[in-house]
Amino acid sequence: MKPINKTAITKDLVLLGGGHSHLFVLRHFAMHPVAGARITLVTRDLSTPYSGMLPGLIAGHYDHNEAHIDLQPLARFAQARIIHGEITALDVEQQQITIRGRPVISYDLLSINVGSRPNCPIEGPGTSRQFAIKPVDRFLESWRELEQGLLDSDNTIQLAIIGAGAGGVELALSLEHRVRHLTARKGRLKISLVTDQARLLVTHNRRVQSRFEQILKQRSIDIHTLSRVDQFDGEYLRGDFDTPIPAHAAIWTTHASPESWLVDSGLQLDPSGFVAVSASLQSRSHESVFAAGDIASVAQYPRPKSGVFAVRQGIPLARNLSRYLQNQKPEPYKPQASFLSLISSGERSAVASRGEWQLQGRWCWWLKDKIDRRFIRRFSDLPRMNSGVSESTELSPMRCGGCGSKLGRDTLESVLARIDQDFGHGICGTRQYPDDAALIEVPESAQLVQSVDQFRSFVDDAYLFGKIAANHALGDLFAMGVAPHSAMVTANVEFGSSARQAEDLYQLMSGVMHSLQQNDTRLVGGHSGEAAEMSCGLSVNGFATADELLLKSGMQPGNGVILTRSLGSGVLFAADMQAAASGEWIDHALAQMQLSSRAAADCLRQFSATACTDVTGFGLAGHLFEMARASEVMVEIMLDSLPLYPGVLELSASGFESSLKPQNSRIRHTILDRDGLASNPIYPILFDPQTAGGLLASVPAEKVDDCLHKLHQLGYDQAQVIARVSQRIDPDCYLALVNS
Repeated sequence: MKPINKTAITKDLVLLGGGHSHLFVLRHFAMHPVAGARITLVTRDLSTPYSGMLPGLIAGHYDHNEAHIDLQPLARFAQARIIHGEITALDVEQQQITIRGRPVISYDLLSINVGSRPNCPIEGPGTSRQFAIKPVDRFLESWRELEQGLLDSDNTIQLAIIGAGAGGVELALSLEHRVRHLTARKGRLKISLVTDQARLLVTHNRRVQSRFEQILKQRSIDIHTLSRVDQFDGEYLRGDFDTPIPAHAAIWTTHASPESWLVDSGLQLDPSGFVAVSASLQSRSHESVFAAGDIASVAQYPRPKSGVFAVRQGIPLARNLSRYLQNQKPEPYKPQASFLSLISSGERSAVASRGEWQLQGRWCWWLKDKIDRRFIRRFSDLPRMNSGVSESTELSPMRCGGCGSKLGRDTLESVLARIDQDFGHGICGTRQYPDDAALIEVPESAQLVQSVDQFRSFVDDAYLFGKIAANHALGDLFAMGVAPHSAMVTANVEFGSSARQAEDLYQLMSGVMHSLQQNDTRLVGGHSGEAAEMSCGLSVNGFATADELLLKSGMQPGNGVILTRSLGSGVLFAADMQAAASGEWIDHALAQMQLSSRAAADCLRQFSATACTDVTGFGLAGHLFEMARASEVMVEIMLDSLPLYPGVLELSASGFESSLKPQNSRIRHTILDRDGLASNPIYPILFDPQTAGGLLASVPAEKVDDCLHKLHQLGYDQAQVIARVSQRIDPDCYLALVNS
């Protein structure tokens, strides 16, 4: 993990898209950081497919992980923030980017590498049965549906692939190979390759063209040249050719098109709508914008839209972005005139093409596979990030964010003892002027219920952090069955210019306000400051009478214990700090952590919950221990029933854990383990501190199933019965491990 950043942020570099060029940019800035520069990657996909391995992925030679690069660890390695979202607008005059479902973000320097995508230019009855090769994830999803149709039917499906460049030819051969081996029967998929050119592979030499014409013929793939398609009705392709081409589905691999939001961006575009850039990959109209890959158009060096050029532009782009940040002049980049192409033939064989020569055979596939795997490893096998050294040169262990940054139980209790302070249920009735403090009127016969939480940022996305921080704080009220009324916020943002701090505070508070408004909670005041790292705290208020409260002390023997959310956030984000957690794992956890517990609390009350709390810093075992001790009962934990976030077991087995977990584990002596279940790999997760964790409630046995069903209907898909309450059988133990 990086040491705490004490360098003021002076410039924001935003990378739009996780394309091939930006992989090099992230790695370059990881190895050669620029002081004061902060990098943010905005991407629709958290894992990016490597175009060179796409034919092998489709054919079945690679699985998903082998052919994709996980952007989350790479961004963490580069100390870059990552925002998972879809870009909907760009305003280069205001230097702002609009992302669907969240506030705009600003930049000082922008780099665009979002690729291009084939158009499906035909409208009509067959629209739902045609799709493009890009975006790859959507293509794979569409293909899986078509493939399932093949498996479920004995009928032959006619498939047309429109475009006969390298992408179209490889796709046709890869799909033919996959289906032939998948169904073990020929004739189930009939492929037609359609192009408006006189020959296929027009950018390659005649010998390569002839070789692939032979291969396609051997595989019974029809070739239709000089055939411009302008109509598809779901049964036939029609156009400037006499005989309609049978097609139940059509895949487009041609007509590369730019993103629609570029049109109104204010950038200079070429006649086809791509970003016009100079030889230095810098926009011709706005010097603070760079672009590379398919989305960029270099007039001096026109090249086909191919991933190979995005790869070649990666290092020059990275160097020029670095030079720009350091007020140096960008340098021109001249692409090579020719390059080696290794074109897959569907089987584990390939054809090598360069200039006027060609070679073929399995050794070409071996070479292609070696090159492609080396490319993936370059951005996936990252050095393990160490714990870092503080700027005072004193060695310090890695400290985790979220609830992992909370003081341990022993530390907290010793501090409270030293100041002779206990937290009870007192009422504060102070009234102040509204310009200095909030004036909150307590309803007659009600009591003010308050809670406070604060932690430093464990994600680099300030907006998401604000949403989760507020959600986490409100969880304390929901756990007691109290509807929140108002909140006060303490927000610290990183050292930086006033503009940077204003932007960060805006993002953070936008997230906070989203969660507060979602839960009908008013923001009534707060405090802001600057610090070495971002943090956020909320004091939340609600009203209730004593008999309305759900407490920890109401557990009764025979109750079932329901947990409404998965466990393992401490492990996940400890691993994320060391660039070891998958982006999909982190994204899945963040999605759950943004889900309010409000509806869950109402549901638990509806089904007569007897006791409730939320699972946060002390982990599941710590909070169950508090409930069992307060209720004077035994709680039998069914380890195999615990819901876990994806990836938690793998990361825990690899040694990743929160810095608070060792202190949380000190209650092990209160856990009865007669069957040796502590050897279960799930056992350590009992002590994992949670951020924005779920509600933990005891429910009468006869109502448990109905309560769980209702929680699932409300969107709490991970809710599970994880324990049962019984009489205490051991004077020293409050918890026990049992088989489900």
